[in-house]
Amino acid sequence: MTVEPMFDAHAHIVSADDVRYPPSAEGRSATTAPYEVEQLLAEMQTSGVARACAVQRFHYYFVDNSYVLDASRPRKQQLSPVVMLDGLDGKASMQLRSLAKRQPIAALRLATLQHTRYDTAWLNSPSTLRLWEEAAKLGIPVCVIGYVRHLPYNLPALGMLAEMFPDTPIVVDHLGLPHAPIKFLAAVSEGRPLPPPGPPNYGISPALGALRDHPNVHYKLTGLNLEYLEAKQVDAAQLVRRFVDEFGAERILCGTDIGQTAGPYARIVGAIRQSLSLLSDAERSAVLFGTANRLFGTSMGPA
Repeated sequence: MTVEPMFDAHAHIVSADDVRYPPSAEGRSATTAPYEVEQLLAEMQTSGVARACAVQRFHYYFVDNSYVLDASRPRKQQLSPVVMLDGLDGKASMQLRSLAKRQPIAALRLATLQHTRYDTAWLNSPSTLRLWEEAAKLGIPVCVIGYVRHLPYNLPALGMLAEMFPDTPIVVDHLGLPHAPIKFLAAVSEGRPLPPPGPPNYGISPALGALRDHPNVHYKLTGLNLEYLEAKQVDAAQLVRRFVDEFGAERILCGTDIGQTAGPYARIVGAIRQSLSLLSDAERSAVLFGTANRLFGTSMGPA
């Protein structure tokens, strides 16, 4: 039986060589285990994964993108880097330009280390807007990750950015839903109920739903979503069906989140494939491979 190819749009790699690739002061953690590029490629081959994005591990390396860049450079037909920069750094736009001159970049990813900070400066401050402008000039998609406290006000801000940069593909990581270990989510929600991930809306809040009017906005299903849904006993296939009905399969993509979500890699890939069981053949092909390949494939050369 032929296995349908997958594009893993969200794989974190972490080097075991802390001398060559040292963790940042902000990101140093004894709980972060190495997951090296060689292991990723071997497990991709045995799991039917044709291509992947190596996503900078922000909480470990901060904005030192050396490992994802070095690991991707000699493997550009299989792997392309997603780099992370600090939009509040006035030099970030120049840094992106410099990185893009060195090698093809799949995407820029924006985030904040401040899980409790109620602002959007990291997303749309004047310096961050210059970074958006540079990504637009370079034709580089932008991925955005918001945490549970951020989503109610970051998602409307993202809608404004989608209007400002209509030709720039934007990817909302983890579908724009709460996405973390249950204990963590309970802590940061300060006792307030989390948005329910089950029927009828499957976590599609009014703010998230409003992004449907921006065709350049896309939504990334990850292993971290599936882990949370399993803990909440929510049928992932029904959730995916709901998202495809809401936004269209051409705007949904998937990634394992390996390197953060616990493996084995084949287990996560299997769970992603199973979550697409209610889609048509064409829809499944788009979510599993086509959408990500359209967004990121040009940074990797011919398939």
